[in-house]
Amino acid sequence: MNKENLYQSFDFSLLDSPDFKEDSVREELILPMLKELGYSAQGENKIHRSKSVSHPFVQTGSGKHKLTSIPDYLLEAAQKYAWVLDAKAPNEDIKTGKNVEQTYFYAIHPEIRVPIYALCNGKEFIAFDIHGETLIYFTLSEIEKHWQKLQDLLAPQVFAKNKKQIEEKKNEIEFDYLSRNIPLEIKKVRKQEAKRHFGVNAYFTRQSWDILQTYIRNFTKPNDVVLDSFGGSGVTLIESLMLGRKAIHVDLNPMSVFLVDSVIAPIKLHELSDAFEKVKKKFLENEPKTEEEIEKALQTYQYPKGFKLPYGSDVETIEKLFTDKQLVQLALLKHLILQEKDENIRKSLLLAFYNTVSICNQTFHDTPKGGGVFFVAYYRYRIAKEPANRNVIDVFEGKFERVVKAKKEIEPFINESTVKNAQIIKGTATNLEALKMKRLIIFTLTHLTERKFRIWICQ
Repeated sequence: MNKENLYQSFDFSLLDSPDFKEDSVREELILPMLKELGYSAQGENKIHRSKSVSHPFVQTGSGKHKLTSIPDYLLEAAQKYAWVLDAKAPNEDIKTGKNVEQTYFYAIHPEIRVPIYALCNGKEFIAFDIHGETLIYFTLSEIEKHWQKLQDLLAPQVFAKNKKQIEEKKNEIEFDYLSRNIPLEIKKVRKQEAKRHFGVNAYFTRQSWDILQTYIRNFTKPNDVVLDSFGGSGVTLIESLMLGRKAIHVDLNPMSVFLVDSVIAPIKLHELSDAFEKVKKKFLENEPKTEEEIEKALQTYQYPKGFKLPYGSDVETIEKLFTDKQLVQLALLKHLILQEKDENIRKSLLLAFYNTVSICNQTFHDTPKGGGVFFVAYYRYRIAKEPANRNVIDVFEGKFERVVKAKKEIEPFINESTVKNAQIIKGTATNLEALKMKRLIIFTLTHLTERKFRIWICQ
């Protein structure tokens, strides 16, 4: 079919005007194309423009209100979502970058799950398969030269074939692992933009999530198994799950296993908030404050005693890293958390507790530029000249809020139905014989020697 008359009356020089924005691209260029392909607002081959999905990365205000996003066009064929299309302004890049990432997340969202995602800025049209391969690319002013291929790829009748034929269409382009090129240089590292990593754990060798995500997307496809045999803080496993992959996390350090397991543990947020309020209330009712109360509490609550610290530390044993008041208040807090019966809620509260311990100790001190520094910065246990004695329950509340933000961020992609795709193993990278699997993509990350602080959480 020849579509040389589709945009015959449209002046493409208008796209160079700053007044021609995204809404004009949608109504004057994209909508006529979709209608010509065979889609409409009503009927079997439907255009959805109000399908909202929970945004996986952003929260607003206090973090209690989840933001949602709406794809510009979600196309349905044969009573099933077929592909997703996002419109952009003429001056926006649609071949790489955040716009592509956003549309990709629409495509793999659990409520959508389509094999093709496309973008159009009025000047260009591009469509990718779910593996990130470009299926079609052309300038709209030459649409007639590409119409047959566009129709063969995205017309409703293509998606109306039987299930076997659809699966064959999805797998038309074989994913060649060995020929994948190394991604281009990542010029901007967005380490702090992901709440699921930044602020939710203080692990020593946390990697930048966006760099790992780029490599996972480039070298694997959805449902592949990604192994990190030196798992550390779990960035590889978490980003793999966020991208619809399966993942195996191996680390000899029990703290690593605890952290990753706690971050991805599915919970109901309102139940977690209720548990936190109960712990806080009991803490404030029983908080040891006077010297007499502190002395009594030292004999009542359990805390690590006698564990030798490495050579070069300022003190010999772990309990000397804390004041007596810090010890008993932290011990009381952990005691209350352990009363929680729900395992996943208990893990989530312990995750906030772990981050509280990293602040409420004698190694933590303020810096002239604001913020604070603790022993991790020096790779040894050094008592601060002027320790910043933070209020334990205030720190715990702040760390709990970060855990909530992390849980909200991952929930659309890591939840009760998908967490089964994660396997977390405490073990050595020198013996992976149990992992006899095909298409196992291996990511190796260098991590530093474990520290004794893990004893407080894991004992």
